[in-house]
Amino acid sequence: MRLKAIISVGIILLVTACKNENSGIRPTVGDITQSVYASGVVKADGQYIVYPSASGVLRKIHVTVGETIATGQSLFELDSDKAALTTENARLAYQLSNENNRYIQDKIAEMELAVQNAKDKLKLDESIYNRNVKVKDQGGISEVDFERVELAYKSSKSAYATAQNRLNQFRIQLKNEQSRSNVNLRLSEKSQSDFTVKSAFSGQLFDVLVKEGTLVAPQTPLAVIGKANSFLLELEVDENDMVQVTAGQKVLVTMDSYKGQVFEAEVRKIYPIMDERSRTFKIEAYFIKTPEKLYPNLTAEANIVIQTKKQAITIPKKYLINKEYVLVNGNEKRKVKTGLSDYQHVEILEGLKAGETIYLEE
Repeated sequence: MRLKAIISVGIILLVTACKNENSGIRPTVGDITQSVYASGVVKADGQYIVYPSASGVLRKIHVTVGETIATGQSLFELDSDKAALTTENARLAYQLSNENNRYIQDKIAEMELAVQNAKDKLKLDESIYNRNVKVKDQGGISEVDFERVELAYKSSKSAYATAQNRLNQFRIQLKNEQSRSNVNLRLSEKSQSDFTVKSAFSGQLFDVLVKEGTLVAPQTPLAVIGKANSFLLELEVDENDMVQVTAGQKVLVTMDSYKGQVFEAEVRKIYPIMDERSRTFKIEAYFIKTPEKLYPNLTAEANIVIQTKKQAITIPKKYLINKEYVLVNGNEKRKVKTGLSDYQHVEILEGLKAGETIYLEE
């Protein structure tokens, strides 16, 4: 009997609830705001992840979490013994190259003298040749003697050109040797400096992601750095809503860390490329008034305000049939024209007055 009584009471309550819901409601007049939903995280302004430029064992961590970091400050030290030996080898090669270059420079000095001698001889033989050309025209020299003079002139000319070419080749060789050894040394020094990881920007160290003794590579994240006490919102917007979002729009933000509170922000930056995996666009928004305490990577939900209308006639969305009809007078379908909408209500522009009653479709 007790079970039957409970079932009877349940049925009566269900019937009563359905009857109350179907007794109809009247549209309300008030403000309605159309917005786009977005979700994301809080980021420190300028937040970036530090990566090493080389592979090796992390020998020393020079900083602690929460510390203020300066541009160029040493953060991590990797085992660089092998790189140091490579640099020393390159430095010795550079010194040996300089000694060889001094020998080449001496050879160049000798060749410059040889070029000058060849030039002087060419000048003399050219003068003799030109005089004998005139003498030959007057018949004052035999053909054999003239050919001997002409051959001497041509030989001097060839010897001078050969001496010049050899001198130029030695100069190029000296320049190349100096450049090659210098470049190798600088590359080795640069490679060795890569084993000291430095900060690219000033800011605050939010986290150290590795421990001493860890084997790291250029793909290994080491730390997170960003501006101290300066935060932004990094939000993701669905591709279907993205066309409605523009810079300067107001954003209403809620966070689990501040339950029951709503913060205002503003869209500042829109990244014009879609993430193919999530089918979303990334935007950045800045707080109008920053909450008292914030930390990187706090989760946030947001509504980007597209449009707000005051004194609008609205009804609950569940009372709208096929997006264009409402029930009046019990079961009469009437076509209406809709306007703005949020996640619960829709604006009625035409077809329904504020004082009329509408009903749920059964």
